[in-house]
Amino acid sequence: MSTPSADPGTPSPAVAAPVGDPAAVLDSGQGGGRRGSLGPVGLVLAGGLSVQFGAALAVTLMPRAGALGVVTLRLAVAAVVMLLVCRPRLRGHSRADWGTVVVFGAAMAGMNGLFYQAVDRIPLGPAVTLEVIGPLALSVLASRRAVNLVWAGLALAGVFLLGGGGFDGLDPAGAAFALAAGAMWAAYIVFSARTGRRFPQADGLALAMGVGALLFLPLGIVESGAELIDPVTLGLGAGVALLSSVLPYTLELLALRRLPAPTFAVLMSLEPAIAAGAGFLVLDQALSAAQSAAIALVVAASIGAVRTQVGRRKRRAPAVS
Repeated sequence: MSTPSADPGTPSPAVAAPVGDPAAVLDSGQGGGRRGSLGPVGLVLAGGLSVQFGAALAVTLMPRAGALGVVTLRLAVAAVVMLLVCRPRLRGHSRADWGTVVVFGAAMAGMNGLFYQAVDRIPLGPAVTLEVIGPLALSVLASRRAVNLVWAGLALAGVFLLGGGGFDGLDPAGAAFALAAGAMWAAYIVFSARTGRRFPQADGLALAMGVGALLFLPLGIVESGAELIDPVTLGLGAGVALLSSVLPYTLELLALRRLPAPTFAVLMSLEPAIAAGAGFLVLDQALSAAQSAAIALVVAASIGAVRTQVGRRKRRAPAVS
């Protein structure tokens, strides 16, 4: 999750347009021509690959550090890197500003924690597919258009197919954790946008990461203890943080400067498919034909919801003479 890669975005533009946010991202992009789009598209895809392969690396680390320990390492290392790079100003912010960033950090911690609990129990591809239902539902509800009921129905059909009609083929607790992570992802999207409006550049994201790391630290210590400072564990945890947070945020920030935001949002809708590929290549998690079809349905629903939002905003935009 990331997480989001995982998981699960970053400010200016990525807090206002977080990863996997099909609706909010539409407001943040810059125009771009076809000839200049190949490079930015490559950056976005590289970011998506980085997030999901980072999640796959996290799964291999869980037997050593536990799911909570992995989340603690990811948040802590990413927070240290972001705070050192951004050096956010601590003074001059209102109580409402700090309240927003604290809730944003809590949502980030909850999203990551629940997602890693999910991938500890079910394959990576299905976990990301269930998680993406959260931002998809937010996009559908925010648009309030009848056509989005089609995309919601398509996504629900994918979830039903993924669960084999009752989640008999998936661990029920793992599926529940993934859906809960999706709900936290939706909250993350809302508060990332609010944080982006209150803090300049990536300051809000860096502070929220610090909050999330502090909130999760006691849980990681209880589960993993001294294992968190083992050199091998710490090194692998740093790799997860760089692959799942620091590198994709940087790549997406660069891409959004040159890539039309609707294109970015559609590419983000491919996350479940990328996750399935990472799970197969790194973790040997083969999917059944039904699970593959379910992932395809959710991806199609996400892309459809994004394109509907794009068309709606284009119609609202005033003509420029």
